[in-house]
Formats: sequence, C-alpha cells, structure tokens
Amino acid sequence: MKRRLRLPSLPRPGPNRGWLYRFSWWVARGFIWFVMISLGLVILFKWMPVPVTATMVMDPRGFEKDWTPLSRIDRNMVAAVIAGEDGKFCTHNGFDTEAMQKAWERNQRSKRVRGGSTISQQTAKNVFLWQGGGLFRKGLEAWFTVLIENIWGKRRIMEVYLNVAETGIGTYGVEAGAQRYYKHSAARLSRIEAARIAAALPSPKKRDVVDPGGFTRRHGNTIAARTSVIKTSDYDGCVYD
Repeated sequence: MKRRLRLPSLPRPGPNRGWLYRFSWWVARGFIWFVMISLGLVILFKWMPVPVTATMVMDPRGFEKDWTPLSRIDRNMVAAVIAGEDGKFCTHNGFDTEAMQKAWERNQRSKRVRGGSTISQQTAKNVFLWQGGGLFRKGLEAWFTVLIENIWGKRRIMEVYLNVAETGIGTYGVEAGAQRYYKHSAARLSRIEAARIAAALPSPKKRDVVDPGGFTRRHGNTIAARTSVIKTSDYDGCVYD
C-alpha cells in the first residue's frame, strides 16, 4: 500500500482566526516545504550529476557541457582553481570572511569589481540559484552553502564546481572548456592550460583562454606558479584524502 508524504501537522487556520495568524500559517507551511525540497535536491545531487542549471538554461547562446568525474580531471585543474579562486578551500566551512572583507575594501578603491565568494558559495549559486545580487539571493546562497558543506563534503563540491562553472561563451565545465580551447580532455591539462582556464573563470565571456593578453595572461602565470605550492603543500588535500 502506497504511503503519502505528509508535512508536519500545523493547525489549519479557521474562519475566525485573524489575518496575521492565517498569514503566519501559510509562511510556516511554505518554509517547511522549502526546507524539505532543498534538502532533497542537495541529497540527490550528492550522488547524481547535475543535469542543468538556471544559468545554462538562460544562456542566450545555448550551452555545451560534458559531465566528467573528478577522477578524470587533471589535478592541475583542481590546484589552479584553488590557487585562483579560493586558497582556503580545504580549511574554511564554506565562507571566508577575511576574503569577503578584503574584496569589499578593494572594490571601494578600484573599478575592477572582484568578489570574495568561496568555491562552495559559487557552487551553491551555480547549481541551485541564479546569477545576480540582492540580499534574498545571498541568503539562499548561504543556506545552500551550509547544506553542501555538511552533506556533500569538499571532494563532491569540487567535482560539481568543475562541471558547472562557466568556462567560456556557451561552455560549462572544465571538460567542455578543455575540448574547446585545447582539443583534448581535462584528464591531461598542463599546469599553464589549467591556470589559464582558472584565470578566465571570474569573467569567462570576456577573458581569452587561448593566447590571452594583459591582465589575464599575468593572472594566469601567477596561478600557474601557485599550483605547485598548492600540490606540494597539500592545500588540495581535502579533495584527494
């Protein structure tokens, strides 16, 4: 006999209840549904490849992607995104308050806006939400970041990030990026190849990966130099333990 999923019982507001009570009842019921659905999605994607994201669907140029297990992505790529995007990936709990503070201070002085989001926050946003700002979206991002940190763990977060991050115009994930730019798989990315993909991640529609110039070239070279330190000092240890 099939059993129907039931929400925790809430006293249904009667006709004599005030509008505030009725409003609170619906808010509470909506909150319970939100928690259950978000938990269900996070648990599902702990094991299942993420089929599509809102960013992909809303991309006017369409999208190309190729889900690839972390075991078939070169370690240089993991080291490069840690070096370029989130040096404390293995030690923070999903949030790097120091990086966010520095980003805010830097953005007050410079026209080049840079974020302080961790790889975990970016993954939560890319998989479950939409691009853009606003306190409401930031609040949802924080909620999903806490969930994936506690349910997925660091290795799965990195695997999903490397498969859903935008790596070029209409291109998502490092496998699709490697095929587009270097004509070979992400399983054999050189240090400089991985670094140039990582250097373009903050602005993949504007930054060239192949034969970059100016800031992107300099930033890529810096990331490439840091990848050796990331690997030898075990800053990516949480991904491979």
